Amino acid sequence: MQFMNKLFAVTLTLTVATAPLLASPMVSAARTVIPGDVQQIITVDYRTLKDSDTAMALKAQVLPDNLKEFESALKGIGINPDKDLDALTFAAFRTPKQGLKMIGVASGSFSAKTVLKKMAAQKVKPMKYHDSNVYPMSGGMNMTFLDDSTLLFGDNSALQAALNSRDGYTTTMDSNQPFSDMISSVEAATVWSVLDQDGTQNMLISALGDAGKLADFDTVKKHVVGSRYGMNFDNGVKFDMDVVASDSVTAATLSSLVKAGMLYKKMTATSTEKVALDNMTVNSDGSNLQMHFKADDKEFQSLMHSQLFAAVSK
Repeated sequence: MQFMNKLFAVTLTLTVATAPLLASPMVSAARTVIPGDVQQIITVDYRTLKDSDTAMALKAQVLPDNLKEFESALKGIGINPDKDLDALTFAAFRTPKQGLKMIGVASGSFSAKTVLKKMAAQKVKPMKYHDSNVYPMSGGMNMTFLDDSTLLFGDNSALQAALNSRDGYTTTMDSNQPFSDMISSVEAATVWSVLDQDGTQNMLISALGDAGKLADFDTVKKHVVGSRYGMNFDNGVKFDMDVVASDSVTAATLSSLVKAGMLYKKMTATSTEKVALDNMTVNSDGSNLQMHFKADDKEFQSLMHSQLFAAVSK
């Protein structure tokens, strides 16, 4: 069972591969456009991220194709992600007929007036949706400004679903109490995320490998509420993840499964992998399974070039 490979691949990929950006409390305009049936939110603090060479190296190595497209689309309208962004939030949500959709909300030092002036010079004309002017971007995406320095973007159906939530036609994220309750304890991190029940169950199944196929785990996973994590880059790299369960027995059982997987992996680990394992702690605290990873910059950059970390980059 390649448990630790999968654990790092799943948790770190969810952390940075799904969001190569920055964090801090989510801007209020973003909360209004995230639909109630939200699966995951990832927020990245670009201002803080740029201060860490390790964070920028991690971003470059793990950035997936779909997020490269998001950054390229922003560049196409004159917004430089590395200079103009303060924060970028991604939200994946479910739709009744079109499955999982994703939107991005970018906030920063750019202004709507400047961007729209450039688009007008290029003779790009908006379409109207409700009271919003919607403009085409590269890569098949569309965009609209939520205020002078906050931009909503995504494919047309995703963007319309987000505007439907903002304009009161459907519910917003704040109506999803179990999900929104998990945000406050992580939103101060440089990169943070909240994942819903179904997403967390799938993440655990992937991370646990064969152990996730056991009948006992099939029972335990039903008591998982969701998960949240934060990643910081001051004085090295620190990653903290909570899997929130409905009771302490579930959290303790999950903790035992994860610890068993770590011990198994340690028997065949390389020296770099052993360092990673030694820097990771797992425990349960009440109804939370808690996983913590900490390494200095040198240790983490060595880990980035190991076979263990190669799983994250795929």
